[in-house]
Formats: sequence, structure tokens, C-alpha cells
Amino acid sequence: MISRANLITINEYPGKTVTEVLGYVKGSTVQTKNIGKDILASFKSLIGGEINSYTEMMNEARKIATERLLKDAEALGADAVIGFRLQTSSVMGGAAEIIAYGTAVKLD
Repeated sequence: MISRANLITINEYPGKTVTEVLGYVKGSTVQTKNIGKDILASFKSLIGGEINSYTEMMNEARKIATERLLKDAEALGADAVIGFRLQTSSVMGGAAEIIAYGTAVKLD
């Protein structure tokens, strides 16, 4: 299993040589909060400040997307993922998609 320690944002793995590029790997999820949380968030937007329920939702979404990316890389037999990135987009009111992606590689 690839550990999170082998998931890096740079395009080279320090101290190692990339011996094979296995290809693009990704993981994604779409998350939303229930209507009650949306209503509370609407009130919070009137006064400003952090909307904790959405922060928690996005943290969970990043975790899920990253775990799916690691499983995708593991299925290819990768030792690491380089060039790791996260991207988000709104798919509808109160729902966000998180995509985790990078390049699966074999190391020496």
C-alpha cells in the first residue's frame, strides 16, 4: 500500500530515481451538507466568519478523494505519486466536487 508519505506535490522524488511512469491517477468525490446545515450556513454568511460545517465537509472530501487516488495508484503497482494536486468545483448549490490527481511512478 502506498503511504501518504509517498504522495508528493513536486515532480521529482528526492533521493530516488523514477524508473517508470505508470500514468495519471485520480480520486474524486462530490459532497454536500443537509438542508439544515445549508440554512445555518446562510445565516453565518450574513455576519461573516468561518462556516465550520463546510470546512468539515471539505476536509472529509479531500480525505476521501486522496484515499481513492492512492487506491488507483496502488492498483497500477506504484511506489509513489508525484505532482499531486487537489482541485475543487461547485456542482450545484451547497455541493462541491474534490478531485485529487497526480502521476503514479515506480522508484528505484
